[in-house]
Amino acid sequence: MINKSLKPGTTLSAKSIRYWRTVQLIFFLIGLCILLCLIFLPELGIHLFWNILIPIAPLLLVVATGLWRNICPMGTTSLIPRHLNVSQRKSLDAEQLSKLNFIAIVGLFIIVPLRHAIFNTNGLATAILLSSLVFIAISVGLKYEWKSAWCSGLCPVHPVEKLYGLKNKLKLPNAHCKTCHKCITPCPDKTPGLHPLTNKKSFLNKLSGLLLVAAFPGFVWGWFQVKDYESILSPQILLDVYGLPFLGMLFTILFYIILKPYVRKDLLISLFSFLAIAFYYWYRIPALFGFGIFPGDGMLVNLTQFVPELVITSISTSLIIFLFWWIVLSKKSKISWLLRPAYEVKTSFLK
Repeated sequence: MINKSLKPGTTLSAKSIRYWRTVQLIFFLIGLCILLCLIFLPELGIHLFWNILIPIAPLLLVVATGLWRNICPMGTTSLIPRHLNVSQRKSLDAEQLSKLNFIAIVGLFIIVPLRHAIFNTNGLATAILLSSLVFIAISVGLKYEWKSAWCSGLCPVHPVEKLYGLKNKLKLPNAHCKTCHKCITPCPDKTPGLHPLTNKKSFLNKLSGLLLVAAFPGFVWGWFQVKDYESILSPQILLDVYGLPFLGMLFTILFYIILKPYVRKDLLISLFSFLAIAFYYWYRIPALFGFGIFPGDGMLVNLTQFVPELVITSISTSLIIFLFWWIVLSKKSKISWLLRPAYEVKTSFLK
């Protein structure tokens, strides 16, 4: 599936397409199994989704954003109408895309704190959330061309892809788009060096980029200072789950504004990208194994009686050092997340 000889404009062979379709089907079925577990075996489903899949995802977005773009179960689901040729195949203009990107970022900042209020401890609620996203993804897939409306627009994970996928080093084909229809500009799949502030054509583009780069590290830090609730939602709980993340956002926005005149733009974006994922793994890895700030919250398995905390701290520190090298210190890559397929050949007929 990975071929060093691939170049932009390469058309995948029938054999390669079969390989990718098989992998996509496997991950689609894994996603379906997780959804069913959330409904019928909620404790298992919560572990599989929130404590295994989601902790792996940020690291995968850093080292292989294109791989995730090819195999994401939600992305595959959104493209079913297109693969079945039942999509209206409409294109998005720049203004429409900027609105979808902004909605995705707002959705990210709304949904993630609600994990503490309900989703982290309620499998059925998480299943309803995922099912709602599936409905939205298929709906926009029925109307718009290829990945434009969901994978590159409304998906709440897409903003994080742009923040973490700064230095792609993996040359992969686009396993969904058979030909390039130029449905959006810039296309995140085929734009080398893409980052959240790449597109500055409108106020919404600029605001979306600022919110993601400057606010996200503080948001992540604040999120980990909040415990999980299992009681009925109340104004006080909502204030608790949103208060510290939003306060953290304000702090890192201010920090970004102070640094902006003195730090080169690409370096500043890389530093804030690193801070966001460093905060995530510094808190998330200990929590997975019972060493978190709030014992039991987000725990996969309790190792407190078997492993010294220093071991877990060493693992977190080692990963963070690797991420600093990858995101900040390593040479900037000129490789896009995915290679552009051949452009669609437009034919005309003489009458």
